[in-house]
Amino acid sequence: MTATPEATEATPTIVLVGHGMVGQRFLEALAQRGLTATHRVVVLCEEPRPAYDRVALTSYFSGKTPEDLSMTDMEFIQTHGIELYVGDPAVSVDREAKKVTARSGEVFGYETLVLATGSYPFVPPVPNKDAEGCFVYRTIDDLLAIEEYAKTRTTGAVVGGGLLGLEAAGALKGLGLTSHIVEFAPRLMPVQVDEGGGAALLRTIEDMGLTVHTGVGTQEIVVGESGAVTGMKLSDGSELATDLVVFSAGVRPRDQLARDCGLTVGERGGITVDEQCRTVADPHVFAIGECALASDGRVYGLVAPGYEQAETAAATIAADEASFTGADLSTKLKLLGVDVASFGDAHGATEDCLDVVYSDSRAGLYKKLVIGRDGTLLGGILVGDAEAYGTLKAFTGSVPPVSPESLVLPAGAGAPAQLGPSALPDEAIICSCNNVTKGTIRGAVTEHSCTTVPEVKKCTKAGTTCGSCVKVLGQLITAELETSGVEVDKGLCGCFAQTREELYEIVLALRINTYQDLLDRYGRDGARGGDGCEICKPAVGSIIASLAPTIGASGYVLDGEQAALQDSNDHFLANIQKNGSYSVVPRIAGGEITPEGLIVIGEIARDFGLYTKITGGQRIDMFGARVEQLPLIWARLVDAGFESGHAYGKSLRTVKSCVGRTWCRYGVQDSVRMAIDLELRYRGLRSPHKLKSAVSGCQRECAEAQSKDFGVIATAGGWNLYVGGNGGATPRHADLLAQDLSDAELIRLIDRFLMFYIRTADRLERTSVWLDRIPGGLDHVRDVVVEDSLGICEELETLMATHVANYRDEWSETINDPEKLARFVSFVNAPDTPDPVVGFVPERDQIKPDLPLLTIGHRPLEGSAQR
Repeated sequence: MTATPEATEATPTIVLVGHGMVGQRFLEALAQRGLTATHRVVVLCEEPRPAYDRVALTSYFSGKTPEDLSMTDMEFIQTHGIELYVGDPAVSVDREAKKVTARSGEVFGYETLVLATGSYPFVPPVPNKDAEGCFVYRTIDDLLAIEEYAKTRTTGAVVGGGLLGLEAAGALKGLGLTSHIVEFAPRLMPVQVDEGGGAALLRTIEDMGLTVHTGVGTQEIVVGESGAVTGMKLSDGSELATDLVVFSAGVRPRDQLARDCGLTVGERGGITVDEQCRTVADPHVFAIGECALASDGRVYGLVAPGYEQAETAAATIAADEASFTGADLSTKLKLLGVDVASFGDAHGATEDCLDVVYSDSRAGLYKKLVIGRDGTLLGGILVGDAEAYGTLKAFTGSVPPVSPESLVLPAGAGAPAQLGPSALPDEAIICSCNNVTKGTIRGAVTEHSCTTVPEVKKCTKAGTTCGSCVKVLGQLITAELETSGVEVDKGLCGCFAQTREELYEIVLALRINTYQDLLDRYGRDGARGGDGCEICKPAVGSIIASLAPTIGASGYVLDGEQAALQDSNDHFLANIQKNGSYSVVPRIAGGEITPEGLIVIGEIARDFGLYTKITGGQRIDMFGARVEQLPLIWARLVDAGFESGHAYGKSLRTVKSCVGRTWCRYGVQDSVRMAIDLELRYRGLRSPHKLKSAVSGCQRECAEAQSKDFGVIATAGGWNLYVGGNGGATPRHADLLAQDLSDAELIRLIDRFLMFYIRTADRLERTSVWLDRIPGGLDHVRDVVVEDSLGICEELETLMATHVANYRDEWSETINDPEKLARFVSFVNAPDTPDPVVGFVPERDQIKPDLPLLTIGHRPLEGSAQR
């Protein structure tokens, strides 16, 4: 523990005004340099809560609480004797007397004053900007107010199409509002992306159901007789009906406190500081973060430069040499589920630079690298797939060891370069948020004996802010350990030293059909006889389920020991939703359904008051079922001929289809019939991760088969089989495995491919990731499943045939077994009592979860040295 000096008149005092992310980093830097042991440290925080992760602010709408977002360890505050005052901002500074007055009236003398007052949202000076229904998007309190107001509104508009604007629009959509984005620039995120990147982002966001208005400004907020917002007038003369407006049009430095006490500020705002972050007007006052105008004439609005300024100020106060002369503005973001990244000279401002561009508007992909005449990587923009961001950013300023073209081609569209950690120079910045180089990470492994990502995070702070570098971090640690001759533990978890693939082979070869038997015979010494862990139990449960008929295990996942191994969704054969209710997803093979089937689903949804939604997988999902209602709902579905759609399991989800040659004049094969055959063949097949498929009846590819784990496209000569595709957050085009196949050849190759994947993939590894990871990639998989290079194809086919022959619908078995039905209750000791927390409110003639609004009082903070 750090000894805290007694507060006397002789004790030098550091007063920090503002306690955001940068302020908290400054406190940590003081502690690291021992200044908390020699100085009294006072923090005046305006908000009613200490520093929290403003970068992740929108995650509140995904279920995170303000406590989850907190960045303040109260034990740290107490240990270092820091006096933290929340809800009590500084209101004036007397520089001559070196005193700060707080809103409470308390006065603090200082030896050093550090201003970290941050920024405030810019609201355009339009009429009625302060009307009821107008908000900004900056703090947790802002989000609470928006959430409450949105409960009785239907449409929302966000002014500003930058980072926070897109996050705000996504939040409004998540609250059930029809959402609009109004951006004055000709494209979204104009600072980070160029025209091509903006177009890709626009298409993807519009596909999500948001309406985007670019190239127009807000002229006026229209209000009704009550004074509340009813619409907006735009600069092109159009009007937009909306009853909620969020301003997210940028920020401005909060420098009023500095202005009032006579400190120098920039023409456009910002407290002017030198390279040591000391104000140019007063050597006893520092400014850091978004309120500071740095020595290079820029106000930095990103957290990484703010952290560097905090470190510089702390070092200067400690009489160490440090300077801040500018910062890297590279960013990697996930906006509305879309990866967006920019780094270096992203817009190609360097003279004589060249662009290397890959664009796929259908998939929402855009990748641009800016290359110097000598081949130096200067910067780039990535939209839709930013997987390579960490590696590309590290190479910025150097000549990559491979051609630029290979760096932008996505997997499946050529031969992309696989640049491992060894290709990066030691001076490459791996974590830009905390300015950590590859050399520093290597040093953490070789000099400080760190062997895991958490250990390296703690040692270097790499990966502790935005997290975008964590994957590269793990690769570097593994590479450095292997180079040092250290045996890297590749075991599944702390219970098993074997990989998932090795455990699969053990279970298959020795016909081990229980988890406990496998753990007792092949677990690590300390794990045998134990209960296992949450990593290996579902992984082994999946292996046993996929091999059940072959090894003599029960094929029903809730039988005996198997029930205790399943993930949370499998426990009730349904996906749990955010309010504790469940979804009901019957299988609709190939997307084909009769009018009678539609009527049954409609009647059930009506009778049980369920929300209904047609999904992208060509199914009808019903949401809002209480756990005790699931058997009643499924009894009616099974009676009507439906079976489980396995939306809850790591197994086959759907096989989409177009209408094929039966109806479409372009179709060359019967895609619906093939999709139904495939879905019924592979239903219930447990695998390392979920499986999705599609069948297109012609090359027009309406079913999007090339974005699936296995996809089929009809040709005049038969079927082409594609594998390893993936949509979602990390899109990947599927690779062509074989072409012009007959029906029998197609099914035989899919049988082999799926069983080989199940046999060799890692835990929770999609086919797309597996295909990139497995040695030899697609060529090796083709050799194995097409050419039978390992001589295992007969075994793979037999395993699949055994699965098909022994398939049983889980819900059909459940509703006919009273013992199995006993688990479907909210409270074991009160089986007839429904969960009172599960509630709903009406929306668009259906229902949505009634989530209680989180309210936070201004409670005292335990552990602060003084209030």
